[in-house]
Amino acid sequence: MDSVAVSTYIFLAGAGFFAGFVDSIAGGGGLIALPALLSVGIPPHLALGTNKLQGSFGTFTAAVTYRCNGFVSLRELWGGVVYTALGAGIGTATIQHFPADFLNRIIPALLFIVFLYLLLFPDTGVKSKSLTVVPTRLFYTALGLTLGFYDGFFGPGTGAFWMMAFVLFLGLDLTKATARTKVMNFTSNAAALVFFVLGGQVFFSVGIVMGVAQILGAYVGSNLVVLKGVRLVRILFLIVIAGTILKLMISTYWFNAISG
Repeated sequence: MDSVAVSTYIFLAGAGFFAGFVDSIAGGGGLIALPALLSVGIPPHLALGTNKLQGSFGTFTAAVTYRCNGFVSLRELWGGVVYTALGAGIGTATIQHFPADFLNRIIPALLFIVFLYLLLFPDTGVKSKSLTVVPTRLFYTALGLTLGFYDGFFGPGTGAFWMMAFVLFLGLDLTKATARTKVMNFTSNAAALVFFVLGGQVFFSVGIVMGVAQILGAYVGSNLVVLKGVRLVRILFLIVIAGTILKLMISTYWFNAISG
């Protein structure tokens, strides 16, 4: 794409703000941002790379906000950061070897699987546990490599999966799980972004415009979590699920855009 209309930038900035807001609270911001990028005609590989650029702005902002409010200690997460970065690098290097027509087929399928899973299990990640289920080192090694790879290879829904994993396997409440999720999200976004930049798969002007909007959305959203806590996370998590499913039912526009 050689040029982008002003109206398109405005649309994508709005998508970036909403994605940053939602992602900072309940995860799943990529479910908003990636379809928005694809819907304006940006090719799949370029959309994935640009999504990583704009997403890095929002996840960094949310992570810093939660850190400043005492919800996460970076020293506790160093193992997860290392394995997540490694997994994301491998995933990003892998996806760039697949042709665009493969992505045109697999992206709608993967998005539908994510949507369906969240719809069928709407309470996942809501109930906290009092005991750690999985040893911390094993958790960060296995989940860091797996979800890091997934985020580098595809991305949308990674935040929601991290949140559910922290709650189900480490017994964290949703607020603490959300704070840690943003650190992991930023790590995989940043690691994947390096590979996309090297591969020439980033639309910088679009990514920066969406990224600035992401900062604003993430700042507003993460501060709301600090004030409102678990109740807000649960409510928005369910709204995101319902809105995503409704979008799939009433609109096939972006599906047509990436398959045309």
